[in-house]
Amino acid sequence: MQNFDYFNPTHIVFGQDRLNELDNLVPQNAKVLVLFGGGSVKRFGTLDKIRASLGDREVLEFGGIEANPEFDTLMKAVDVVREENVDFLLAVGGGSVMDGTKFIAVAAKQASEHSKLLSHGFEPLPIDSAIPLGCVVTLPATGSEMNTFGVVTYKQQKYPFTSPLVYPKFSFLDPDLTLTLPKEQIANGVADAFIHVIEQYLTKTENAKVQDRFSEGLLKTLIEDGPVTYNNNTDIDARKNFMWSATSALNGLIGVGVMHDWSTHMIGHEMTAMFGIAHGRTLAIILPSLLRERKVQKRDKLIQFAERVWDISTGTDDEKIDKAIDKTEAFFNSLGIVTNLSHYSINDTDIDTLVNNMKKMGLTHLSETGDLTLDIVHNILTSAK
Repeated sequence: MQNFDYFNPTHIVFGQDRLNELDNLVPQNAKVLVLFGGGSVKRFGTLDKIRASLGDREVLEFGGIEANPEFDTLMKAVDVVREENVDFLLAVGGGSVMDGTKFIAVAAKQASEHSKLLSHGFEPLPIDSAIPLGCVVTLPATGSEMNTFGVVTYKQQKYPFTSPLVYPKFSFLDPDLTLTLPKEQIANGVADAFIHVIEQYLTKTENAKVQDRFSEGLLKTLIEDGPVTYNNNTDIDARKNFMWSATSALNGLIGVGVMHDWSTHMIGHEMTAMFGIAHGRTLAIILPSLLRERKVQKRDKLIQFAERVWDISTGTDDEKIDKAIDKTEAFFNSLGIVTNLSHYSINDTDIDTLVNNMKKMGLTHLSETGDLTLDIVHNILTSAK
């Protein structure tokens, strides 16, 4: 296990009927900007509940943050923050709204050159201040409610950013707020959370037993309760477990002291940018083909994954690996996710363009060891057809 520091200051408020506790967590004299995506937070009464809980505070609204938040849209919110002297942001939605709100929190404190905030990748932004923010989660998936990361779309490319200054001060996780989600979004959220765990777990064996066991528990929970949540809108217990799994998948705990491999995410970001396919869905398309391509490099962990997560105890090690990858793909298929590129009308020319876009972005040496080149990315995408 590698050396590590771990710090996570986000206050989690988990459970049903707790939005009234917002009043205790937002500063009493705060001027609040509530940010959201489409109109569902209004249609289903969530915004009314939030306003009621915020009491006499001055509350403004900013809607229309896209499923892949656009830089230009977020800068409009920055203008509102500055013009109205907003001093607290409240994100209500899924990962895109939370990511966008984090960027607004940072950008509103910068005088100019806001697009350059997207040039630092996974290196912490060189900033010293950000507007405080909180989250009300309506779509479990990204874990953005308890971490420092975000992704913003700028000029048809997706750019990650991070800063410890954008840890949410608090996040509300109420399963009742997810009951109106379409099944497709539940499926995407399960896939996203599952692959967040995979990309911190299926890497080099480093004798990090605690992280491995936590990861395996999250994966098994998603395998058990993800499909229940997808198929049964009334099973609140399953929904609670799914929701907490999605948060725990990317709150930093399982990723300390171990190597990470975000190859699937980097390829998936380009697919979303090019074709508009939902983020979680792109990951589910890519992962099985990536694992088949990387069986040698990930051999020890894949055997462990087969035995501990999928309970595969018979056959040779190679057979166990193949069965585990097949079961993983079948799991995504059971959620209504088609894992073939041809289903999305993506052809060889599109693959060439996607790989070339990754080259332009500097994404030329991926994986936990930096040995996944663009030739290998091309093979992965071709085999996913």
